[in-house]
Parts: sequence; C-alpha cells; structure tokens
Amino acid sequence: MKLLQITQNATQIAKTTTSYIEKITDMAISYAPKVIGAIIIYVVGNWMIGKIIQIIKKIFAQKNYDPSLETFLISLVKVMLTILLLISTAGVLGVDTTAFGALLVGAGVAIGSALNGTLGNFAGGVMMLIFKPFKVGDMIEAQGTTGVVTEQGVFSTTVLTAENKTVFVPNGPLSTGIITNYTTHGSLRVDFIMAISPTQNIEIVKKVTIEALLTHPSVLKDPKPTVSVSKVGDGMVTLTIQPYCVQADYWAVYFGCTELVKIAWDKAGVEGPTPHRVIINKQG
Repeated sequence: MKLLQITQNATQIAKTTTSYIEKITDMAISYAPKVIGAIIIYVVGNWMIGKIIQIIKKIFAQKNYDPSLETFLISLVKVMLTILLLISTAGVLGVDTTAFGALLVGAGVAIGSALNGTLGNFAGGVMMLIFKPFKVGDMIEAQGTTGVVTEQGVFSTTVLTAENKTVFVPNGPLSTGIITNYTTHGSLRVDFIMAISPTQNIEIVKKVTIEALLTHPSVLKDPKPTVSVSKVGDGMVTLTIQPYCVQADYWAVYFGCTELVKIAWDKAGVEGPTPHRVIINKQG
C-alpha cells in the first residue's frame, strides 16, 4: 500500500513539473521575440542617441556658443531621448506605455506647478546664455543691483558689488527686466557732480577741473574728460564731471577724482556754494 502511494505521489509530481516546464517553455517561446526585439531597440537607440549628441556638439562648435550652454543643453537632450528610448523598449515588451506616459505627464505637471518659479529662472538662464546681454566679467545694473558678473548659472546670476557683497539675482526676473551693461563699449564714463559759487568764472573752473582729472593714473586721455553746467540755482552752479576709465578702475576713479578736484579747487581758490536763506518779515 505504501509503495502504491509513493508511486502515485511521484507520478503527480512528475506531471506538475512537466506542466510547469511546458508553461515556461511556452512563455519563453512567446516572449523571446519581444525580449530580443527590446534588446535590439535599446542597443540601436543608444547608438542613435550617441550620434545625435555628436551632431549637436558639432553644431555648437561651428556656432561658438557658450560652453556652459552647450553642456547644459546636451545633458537635457540626452535625458529626454533616453526617456523616450526606455518607453519604446517597454512598449515592445508589452508594457502599457499609455498608462506609463500618463504617469510621466502627471508627475511633470505636479513638479512643474511646484517648481514654477524655478522653471522660470531656468528658462531665463537659457535665454540669457543664448542671447548674451552680458558675460562673466561685465559690470551690469539690473534688479536694483550694480556690480561685476562673476558667474552665470542656470537658475541665478552671481554679481559682486562695489561693497564686496555677493548678490544672487534670479534669472527669471533678470531676463525679463532692464539690464544696463557698462562694459559693452570697452570704457566707462564716471559721472559725479560738484557745485561752485555763482560768482566763479566757469571757464577757469572747467580748466582747473580737467587738469585735475587728468592727473589720475586711471583716467583715460581718450575720450577726454568733460565738465558741463547741469544746473544753476539755489545759490550755486552745479557741474557734472565726466572722466572715462576702464571697467576695473571705475570706483577708484569715482572716489579718487572727487578728491583730486576738491584739492585742485582749494589750491586755485575756487569757492564752493554758500547756502543762503531769505527771511521776509511781515508786520501788521
């Protein structure tokens, strides 16, 4: 009886094993073409992505775009193409790509809503890298900040001010606002104002002022400094003084020339404005 029971159990196990083997074989035969096809698509797709990246690099090399822009855009294109390749490979294997795509779209919308400001800064950074309103090393005035650009990032631009403060300006507002670039033409005009008494000879004061400006080692001889009357009134004559210099010497010229002009005026006997007040006595 025991021998019969063992024989029956062994037969049942053999049948079950045979059934599993048949199912595995059928699945292998059924999925083998899909797996092979998916592998082929993935390999060929990777090869094509590499070729596309090479073409983009050649285009950037011919157009002489900013290296930081080139690296960023190539990385972005590679990620997007790789995602498309993975979706295509999953589709060959029989995965429902519609649901997968809907999931990616939903995730993208959620992330986009959460990072709305960040994406705006990202887009602004790309636009400025393409159109180049300024470059690293330029002195700019934008978003209430004046200073030298030390770094152009994807999301923000770093500016070093005259007070040696590092300011991070978001690229979104920066790209859509007014940008004043002081470095475009190679030299900067330094503007400052000083006032003299209305009794002074303006031509003599102008001559003394220009001579004082030219003694500063960083003031350019060409263009020549200018001195102009900008306002007459309130017991004074206001002069706008405008020497030129290279960008790196802007603040040294601004403060240095103010001091040099004051010293020269003192030596030449140029009188400054005298504040006065009119008092009217009304009686009765």
